[in-house]
Amino acid sequence: MAGQMAGRIALITGASSGFGAHFARLFVAEGARVVIGARRVDRIAALAAELGAAALAVPLDVTDEATLIAAYDAAEAKFGTVDTVVANAGIAHAGRSTELSAADISAVVDTNFTGLYLTAREGAKRMIAAGFKDSERGRIVLIGSITAELTGNGETAYAALKAGVAHLGRQFAREWVRQGISVNTIQPGYIDTEIQGDWFETAAGQAHLNAFHRRRLTPITALDAPLLLLASDAARHITGATITVDDGQVL
Repeated sequence: MAGQMAGRIALITGASSGFGAHFARLFVAEGARVVIGARRVDRIAALAAELGAAALAVPLDVTDEATLIAAYDAAEAKFGTVDTVVANAGIAHAGRSTELSAADISAVVDTNFTGLYLTAREGAKRMIAAGFKDSERGRIVLIGSITAELTGNGETAYAALKAGVAHLGRQFAREWVRQGISVNTIQPGYIDTEIQGDWFETAAGQAHLNAFHRRRLTPITALDAPLLLLASDAARHITGATITVDDGQVL
């Protein structure tokens, strides 16, 4: 029985752990072929070996446009034109705004905004060149965060950039609306992944958790249905949307 992603070719950034690795497994299970990119090449190689012939691992640093271009080239050589992009790569540098170094701020900007921008743009260039205006198969999903809608201590740069990601998704959607490309953003809530570190195991983290209305983290599988919706043929008439998946944490 064909899956929801059957026939699709997806490129996923930040695929060495957390969301990216989970998304790769989900897409392959749903029938897609996936190109998984990250800086930690040992991890993506192991993931590609796990996923088999439907997966290709490529070394990828989203802050280096040359590696992005090489990743898309490798995808086309192996599978064909990428029609589904999940711009997921991201980092966090926690700290009060008065204490973060300029280097830490630049690193977050370069990865979480500029790198995401370049990832989506390169994908869109190739979709346009391949004539997706007629097939309307282009799908780009940006991974944001509910911190875009929150204020607090310790996440100023990260949160502000995630707010920018949501608006960037709308800007891209408007610019490419007649090119057969749907661009949407998913804003996950707090999910227990590697980027969180051991925060929720600390006393302060437990207090943070208990402040959520449902007093729990969002399971990573809660992202499956909205991602499959936005990455598949079902999103033909959905573009410029921002979907929050946070179990009510932002309320």
